[in-house]
Amino acid sequence: MRSTVTAVITDASPADVFAHVEALDTYPGWMRMVHAVVPDVPEDGQPSWQVELRARVGPFARSKRLRMVRTVFEPDHRVRFERVQDDDRDHAEWILEATVVRDHAGTLLTMDLEYTGDLWGDSLLRPLLDDEVRRGKEALQQVVSASAR
Repeated sequence: MRSTVTAVITDASPADVFAHVEALDTYPGWMRMVHAVVPDVPEDGQPSWQVELRARVGPFARSKRLRMVRTVFEPDHRVRFERVQDDDRDHAEWILEATVVRDHAGTLLTMDLEYTGDLWGDSLLRPLLDDEVRRGKEALQQVVSASAR
């Protein structure tokens, strides 16, 4: 499963927007499905986090814990996080990349999420993920706009 979301934030600079996506511990403040984030032991000098994703479908809830490492960091422009578990098991990939650029309408944020597993990609959970992403996009725009003032 691959999902790409873009947002134009008119009243914030790329640096203001990037400050909200460069480290995973800011995500619970604007992305509901990111339930908890705890800093972890760095991987080869790169920051890492233990992330708990949580989603609800009617009376049922799904939860997933991931260890995410920041593998690319270009200040005020691009960041990439990848799942790197510290065990010997084979895990589905989770890759999140955020790119921030100045656009004629403001600041353009593009977020790409790639997931290679089955649990979160089936047809029942896809609409839920799309809804959570939409809500997160709106919440991020509000958080960034409020902090840029």
